[in-house]
Amino acid sequence: MKSTISKEKIDKVGIHSFSKKADLFFNIIVALFALSCVLPFFFVIIISVTDETRLVIDGFQFWPSKFSIAGYEFLIQLKDKLFQSLFITMFVTVVGTTLNVFFTTTYAYAISRKNFRFRRFFTLFAMLSMLFSAGIVPSYIVMTSLLGLGDTVLALILPMLLSPFNIMVMRTFIKKTISESIIESARIDGASEARIFFQICLPLVLPGIATISLFTALAFWNDWFNALLYIKSENLVPLQYLLMKIQANIEYLSKNAGLGTQFAALNSSIPKESARMAMVVIATLPIACIYPFFQRYFVKGLTIGGVKE
Repeated sequence: MKSTISKEKIDKVGIHSFSKKADLFFNIIVALFALSCVLPFFFVIIISVTDETRLVIDGFQFWPSKFSIAGYEFLIQLKDKLFQSLFITMFVTVVGTTLNVFFTTTYAYAISRKNFRFRRFFTLFAMLSMLFSAGIVPSYIVMTSLLGLGDTVLALILPMLLSPFNIMVMRTFIKKTISESIIESARIDGASEARIFFQICLPLVLPGIATISLFTALAFWNDWFNALLYIKSENLVPLQYLLMKIQANIEYLSKNAGLGTQFAALNSSIPKESARMAMVVIATLPIACIYPFFQRYFVKGLTIGGVKE
């Protein structure tokens, strides 16, 4: 009997020791992976504040011999356009994300209810739209000729107003989170579908809403293709598209520096590499600062909503 008990204790100690070693090993792996994600962005920030001459001589270094904010000074010269584009991007991101999340959540709630007669049709409709699209030309004709929304802010919002992938994620999340008995109890008490959705459903699915909000906000913030297709006015250019145009102008000056003294003077006065990295920082830092506010919801929402029944 004593030998049996001592053997069980030895086994428990061995399992506990192995568990600690396994936890340490996986923590190291995760830490290395996190470091590999953070280091590139840190490297970009360092290059953006490195002197252009030292970049040419020494190359890219984690700690340069000479610092300079010439890249940011170059962009500050375009501050009026940058602030205008930043305002457009923030407006499109906030309004587009709000509308997208609202329509996505209502759509997902409808097809998650068993008493909705057409739930199979609308579920299949959403899934098919993930696989097939009309293409650029029909979309452009509809947006500009049929709807007449060319060169308007709505042209930056409407094409991304609904996300089939997010609909499927929210549908599964709602079905996993909200029990049918809760809905039935509310109906028995006389609650309408709108009251059930806003007062019962929404508070329970906040992790899922935070998850799709982050996905949608990233999509709106980084979008430049819709501006390329539909926007002609300089006052409606979003930040990402403006930075692309600045980058294209820098490359044009670099390639044509030998065509004349004017091109050569402009090319030599522009901190090309540091300006490029400064543009990356400006485009990435604001949306990166938002992520910590969604983090506590993000893992739970993605894990639960990503499981298909």
